[in-house]
Amino acid sequence: MKIATFKIFYFLWILCTFICLTDGARILGVFQMPSYSHYQLGDRILKELAARGHEVTLISPYKQMEQTKNFRTIVIENAFEVLERNVVDLFSMSTDNMLSTNLQFDTRFLPYTENTLNSSNVQKLIKSNEKFDIVILERLMNDAFHGFCAHFEAHCIISSPIPTSSWTNIQMGNAGPPSYVPELSSQFSSKMNFFERAYNFLGYLFYTTWFHAFMVPLHNEVMHKYFTNVPHFYDVYYNVSLMLINTHTAVHPPVPRLPNMIEIGGYHIKSPKPIPKDLKAYLDNAKEGVILFSMGSNLRSKDLPNDKRRAILNSFSKLKEKILWKWENESMSDLPGNVKLSKWLPQNDVLAHPNVKLFVTHGGLLSTLEAIYHGIPLVGIPVYGDQYSNMRIAEDYGYGISVPYEYLNEEGLTAALEQGLKNPTFSDVAKRRSKIMHDDQLKPLDKAIFWIEYILRHNGGKHLKSSSLSFNILQYLLLDVIGFISIIIAISICVCIFALKKIRRPHKKVTISKKKN
Repeated sequence: MKIATFKIFYFLWILCTFICLTDGARILGVFQMPSYSHYQLGDRILKELAARGHEVTLISPYKQMEQTKNFRTIVIENAFEVLERNVVDLFSMSTDNMLSTNLQFDTRFLPYTENTLNSSNVQKLIKSNEKFDIVILERLMNDAFHGFCAHFEAHCIISSPIPTSSWTNIQMGNAGPPSYVPELSSQFSSKMNFFERAYNFLGYLFYTTWFHAFMVPLHNEVMHKYFTNVPHFYDVYYNVSLMLINTHTAVHPPVPRLPNMIEIGGYHIKSPKPIPKDLKAYLDNAKEGVILFSMGSNLRSKDLPNDKRRAILNSFSKLKEKILWKWENESMSDLPGNVKLSKWLPQNDVLAHPNVKLFVTHGGLLSTLEAIYHGIPLVGIPVYGDQYSNMRIAEDYGYGISVPYEYLNEEGLTAALEQGLKNPTFSDVAKRRSKIMHDDQLKPLDKAIFWIEYILRHNGGKHLKSSSLSFNILQYLLLDVIGFISIIIAISICVCIFALKKIRRPHKKVTISKKKN
């Protein structure tokens, strides 16, 4: 009887433990950018969390086309209208330097942040009595969103769509020497010459000063406008449990990274799906090979100036390979016979086709990751942001050639295409990098989910946080110690000089006068 009772008790204990361990958390994701590539990143990770039993809410400008279990979307009104009001010619940014590009991003993105917080749907959520265990923020010049974490008293997780730079490192207390960690929009890789290191260092100093002196007060003001009972900006800004970074060692150089900064680059990539029949037939019949050309989701090929478009067409017309071009208009005049246009392309599925030999791209991070995942070399036409540094790394590693948009012409593009197609080194390196990307203990998406749930299991993972977050800038850079040692050395030198002067001071001769008798 005692044994039977014990077995029942043991069974109930195991059952309760299982239920507790698998009990879903309430998770809020904020991915506010009206850009499909950014939406794609948030949708992928949050729907996977929903599929694993968590109750997920996503704040996004995109409506859900189909119902998903454990998943709801709070739509940001007017997001695309704000985008249209703030639209700029992205191709014109190709001549901007690192500093002006970053400052433009800061000022242009602030209206998206405030529009999100001012959305009536978002306001209803803020004013509701709902509770969340975790808030996942896509951090992209929207730092006022840290108010969500404080307001809902939830653990804060950052999803960074960009590689590590001062933007990510300072927030996490992570070491990021500007000698080999390039700033965003710097156009550098980790291999910098003296002048590049000097420029990168000055950019680091300037942007860090700009952020704390000008942007922090703005974001603090916006945050408290919509979250009235949260602490000061700095108290929530540094209170981050985990940062998920969209990079991978296959396409990015190794840099310092704390244990709560996790690489998950490529997590958006899904197994290739069957492609439409007409597109499949085009790819299957391309015996000489296919070149895929796409400028991504934000840059649109149809906005290319006529001289640049003409240079591209002339280069393509010289090739025997077929060209598959993502072109957003219905048609194009003077189209060479080897070029096929499509307003939309399943890029990842096309790159998986064995007849694709080369990818002509803007050098965006998602496109770069997809290309290397499938072992396809690149010819990049970088325009702005991290596209330059992505292509600089591709050149350093040997799987790509960069033709900067500013200098794009027929001769330069033709030479790059011929080299990318005829030099087997580029394809070989891309395939080796692809093997590195596939050789992981966990798939990037599984790694992301593991660490999110790790933060849940360990109540925020405080043991992962760097103690440097408790230091001010003087303490972090050891300026107080350097100053103290300098003072001690200065005092010691002064004492030594004073002592030497005392020792070397000549003695006055004392003359004793003799009295005459």
